Amino acid sequence: MRLGVAAVADRWLRARRAMRKEDQSYAEELAAMAKRHTSEGFYAFDDPLEAALFSVLVELLKERDREEDQERDREPHQGLDRGRDDADP
Repeated sequence: MRLGVAAVADRWLRARRAMRKEDQSYAEELAAMAKRHTSEGFYAFDDPLEAALFSVLVELLKERDREEDQERDREPHQGLDRGRDDADP
């Protein structure tokens, strides 16, 4: 199955050439995401395309979670400064 996923990702890379320049990097990233998971994770799939898409979706969700975590870390901690305005003269 791993070879099938690699073949799908390689086709995506070839298809990238037909895309607009500004979209080509996204095709490269999708192909890389498809190749990221180990072969053990693909045994549940009979179709290499399904395995590749599943892999990409998992990677997209992980990216979303990382971005949410970073955003949460940048937000000021609410409640920590409560009451400070009353203490300042």
